[in-house]
Amino acid sequence: MWFKNLRFYTFAKPLAQSFEEIETALADKLFEPCGSMEKARLGWVSPLGREGEMLSHVQGPYLMLCSQKQERLLPASVVNEATEEKVAELEERQARKIYRKEKRQIRDDVFVTLLPRAFTRNQQTFAYLSLADNMLIVNSSSAPKAEELITLLRDTLGSLPVEIPSTNRAPADVMTRWLREQHGSNNFVIDEECELFNPIDGGNVVRCKGQDLFSEEIQAHLSAGKQVKSLGVTWNSVVSCVLSEDLSIKRVKFVGMNEERDQGDAETAAEKFDQEFAVMTLQLTDFFKDYFAAFGGLEQSNGASN
Repeated sequence: MWFKNLRFYTFAKPLAQSFEEIETALADKLFEPCGSMEKARLGWVSPLGREGEMLSHVQGPYLMLCSQKQERLLPASVVNEATEEKVAELEERQARKIYRKEKRQIRDDVFVTLLPRAFTRNQQTFAYLSLADNMLIVNSSSAPKAEELITLLRDTLGSLPVEIPSTNRAPADVMTRWLREQHGSNNFVIDEECELFNPIDGGNVVRCKGQDLFSEEIQAHLSAGKQVKSLGVTWNSVVSCVLSEDLSIKRVKFVGMNEERDQGDAETAAEKFDQEFAVMTLQLTDFFKDYFAAFGGLEQSNGASN
């Protein structure tokens, strides 16, 4: 289970529940499929899928979770088309004009009629609690999707004192300095991808991929006042990724790990999951130390609790 995107949240105070208590609480929010008249459902499933009997998976100071959301797919275009057909049929049959208020009611009726027949889609979001890092790490490039999992976990546990971390130095300033000086720090090596923006005019953006970032062209953009919004890097020859100014991390790859995983053909899916989870969390714990240190360390928590 290699995470491809990282959004992390720090604990403002220690987690109140033990891992055993969390496992028990998860059962109260077990995922169930949508009812015929429900547009969406969200709940917990086993991170191990069919291989798992528990709703969490523990590896030392780390606990893996998996939320599943089921949505009924009923595009607005389908509802609008069916509504227009219904309106046209009524206008012709009753020889009268149907106006906006009545159209809205017809649209609502059409939606209710079509919803039970809509296809469903399941999406899973993985996350893990790390006592070693004092963080919750979510495998998602989408902030709303990460917040959705956090809301579910907060409802499950009754409270979840996490907050979006901030660092003592602005990531955009540090990454801009790296690019200007043509080298990173804290075991980070610059790759060939970046996004630059003009802080005065946010719409003025330059995106580079597969390009020499130490070229005169890039230096000219920096001299003109552009800053780094995101930057491709490799950490310690182990993790390649794209760092963002909001501290989120995208397109994470664990260098060489896939080859090592494929060599274990005799292992079960559950054993592979456990092995990958152990390796990933240990690597990321070391990664986070360098990552936050590069930006001057984390600012002290304000003690907010939710």
